[in-house]
Amino acid sequence: MNRSIRLILKTCILVLIIFSIFRIILFVTEFDRVFVGNTTIETVLKAFLMGVRFDIVICGYILIVPTLVLLIFELINKSSKLIYKIVFYWVFLFFTIAFLISGSDIPFFNHFYDRFNIGAFVWFDNLDFVFSMIIQEPKYFLIIVPFIILEIVFYKVLRSIFIKTNKENPVKLNIFINIALSLLFLGFLFLGIRGRIEKKSPIRVGTAYFSDNACLNKLGLNPVFTLVRSYLDAQKSCNQQLQLIDKKMAIQNVRKYLNIKDTTFSSCIARQITFDSIIDKKPNIIIVIMESMSAEWMERHGNKHNITPFLDSLSLQSLYFENIYTAGKHTYNGIFSTLFSFPALYRQHSMKKIRNYDGISNTLIQNGYSTTYFTTHDSQFDNVEGFLRANKFQNVVSQNDYPDNEVKTVLGVPDDYMFRYAIPYINNLSKAEKPFFVAFMTASNHGPYYLPEYFTPKSNVIDDQIIEYADWSLKRFIELSSKEEWFENTIFVFVADHGAPVSSTYDISLSYFHTPLIFYSPQLISSLKVISKIGCQIDIYPTIMGLIKQPYVNNTLGIDLLNESREFAIVNDDDKIGVLDTIDFCIIKKGRQPELFNYRTKSKNNYFEQNKLKANRMIEYAKSFMQVHQEMILTRETTLCNNL
Repeated sequence: MNRSIRLILKTCILVLIIFSIFRIILFVTEFDRVFVGNTTIETVLKAFLMGVRFDIVICGYILIVPTLVLLIFELINKSSKLIYKIVFYWVFLFFTIAFLISGSDIPFFNHFYDRFNIGAFVWFDNLDFVFSMIIQEPKYFLIIVPFIILEIVFYKVLRSIFIKTNKENPVKLNIFINIALSLLFLGFLFLGIRGRIEKKSPIRVGTAYFSDNACLNKLGLNPVFTLVRSYLDAQKSCNQQLQLIDKKMAIQNVRKYLNIKDTTFSSCIARQITFDSIIDKKPNIIIVIMESMSAEWMERHGNKHNITPFLDSLSLQSLYFENIYTAGKHTYNGIFSTLFSFPALYRQHSMKKIRNYDGISNTLIQNGYSTTYFTTHDSQFDNVEGFLRANKFQNVVSQNDYPDNEVKTVLGVPDDYMFRYAIPYINNLSKAEKPFFVAFMTASNHGPYYLPEYFTPKSNVIDDQIIEYADWSLKRFIELSSKEEWFENTIFVFVADHGAPVSSTYDISLSYFHTPLIFYSPQLISSLKVISKIGCQIDIYPTIMGLIKQPYVNNTLGIDLLNESREFAIVNDDDKIGVLDTIDFCIIKKGRQPELFNYRTKSKNNYFEQNKLKANRMIEYAKSFMQVHQEMILTRETTLCNNL
C-alpha cells in the first residue's frame, strides 16, 4: 500500500471518530426521546452504524480531490512539501467546517427535532440577533467546549499524520501494481460517496429510516449531508413555487372543503359571512400568542409536573379546543397563521416579503377597531413589524419602547413586564371610545432563559421552571386586566405560536404542533365547554368573527370552528407535511411513500397500504390547501383590495 493511501485512510478514520463523538453527544442530549417504546441496544447500534455510512459519504466528498492529487504525485514518483501543505490545509479547513456544522446541529436538533438544514439560515438577515441568543444561552457552551477540544485534537493528530507520512520513505512498487492499487482505492472512495451498493440510486436521507424509532432514524444522518441535500433541493425550480397538485383541481377541492358557492368576488375562496344577529357593543379582542407552549405541557394533556396550573384552570372556565394544531414550527409561522389564517408552505418564510392579506387586522380596522401588536424584543426580527404595519397594524410596541433597565436578554423584557407595561397602554386605547384589538407575542419560553428574582418556581429543572414562569405571567396579566373597566367587554384568546418536541413517536413530533386554544371572557362567553373537533391555528380569526358576530368577507383558508367543521388539520414540518384528524396521522415527504398511523393509540404500525383510500384523501386535502395558498400569492388574491 503506498503512503498516500495510508495517509487518506488514517485521515478518514480520524474524521469518522470525531463525527461519531458528535453523534454520541447528540444521543446523550436526546436520551429520553431515544428510549421510547421497545427500543433495543441493537437498534441504537444500527443507528450509529448507519451514521458511519453517511459520515463516509462526507469524508469521500471532501477527500476526493486531495486523494487524486496525492495519487498522481505518487504515480509519477514526485514528492512536494508544498503539495502536502496544501492538502493538509484543504483537509483541515473543510473538515473544520463539517465539525462546526456537526456542533451546531446538536442544539438545532434539540430545538427543532430535525437535523441541520437550510432552514437554519432563514434568519440570515438577523445574524446579530441570533448570535446574541446563542452567546446568552449557557447550554450552548456545553456544545462549544467539546467543539473546541475536538478541533484542537483534530489539528494535532492530523498534523502528526501528515508529518509522519511525509517523512516515510516511499515504497517502490511496480508501476502497474501502483496504478491498480490507486484505481482500486479510488473505486472504494467513490463507493463510499455513493453510500450503498444494494440499490440503483445513491444513498438518500430516506436510507436512514430503518426502524420505527423516529429519533434513532434521524440520529443516523450526518448534518453536513442534510444541509447540502436541503440546499440542493431548495434550488430546484419545482421547489421555488409549490407544484403539489393541479391548481384548478386544488381550487375546486378547497371550494368544496369550505362549502364555497359564492362567485361574486375576484378571489377564488372569498365568501360573505353574515349572522342572524349583530352585537351592538363590539367586544375588544386580545390574542396572546404564547412562545413554545405545547399542549403537552398541560396537566389535562398528560403532563405530571403541574407546570401550567393557570392554563389548566383557565381551560375549565373557557371555550377550550383540545385538538388544535399550529401551522408550522417557527414563530413567524405562528404569528402569520394566527393573524392571517393561511397555512405554512414548506420552508417559505411567510413574513419575509411584504404582502397584503385580508387577515384579522384588516377586517377589524374596517369594523372600527384600533389594532396593536406587542412583542418583548426587537420588532424587526423576522420582518414582523414591517409586515404587520403593511397589514393594518396601527401600533407596534417593542423593545425600543421599554426602559433599558428592564431589557434582560436579547429577547428583550420578561413576559410579565410586557403585560404590566401593556395595561396602561390598553387603558389609553379604551378611552378612544372604539373597540381595540391587541395581539401579544411572548418570548420567555425560549432561550436564552431569564427568570425574574421575584418569581419562585416549584420545579428544579430550568425547562420546567421557565414554563412555570410563562404560565404565571399569563395569570398576572388576567389578574391585572380583571381590575380594568374594559375587561368585561373583552375576549381573550390564548394560543401557541408552536409547541415543543416533547414527544417523538413519529418522524414529525406532534407535540411540536399541538397547541392549547382558549377563548376566555367571563361576561361574554357563557357556554363553557371542551370542543374536541379537529382544528387549525388558521381557524382562530374566523372563529373570533363568529363570536363577535360582525359580518365580513372571509378571504382566508380558515373556518369558524363554532359553526363549521374541517375534516383534517395540516401541519408543516419544513420538508414534511402532516395531516391528521382525531384518530389518524398521515406523514407526507418527497421521495418517500406516505405513512399512516393511529396516533391516538401511539401505534407505530404504518397502515398506509391497508387504508390507502383515507390516506390519499388526507394527502389531497393538504396539497389542495397549500397549493391554493401558493396560487393566491402569485395572483395577489390574498387581499381583495389588491393595493400592492
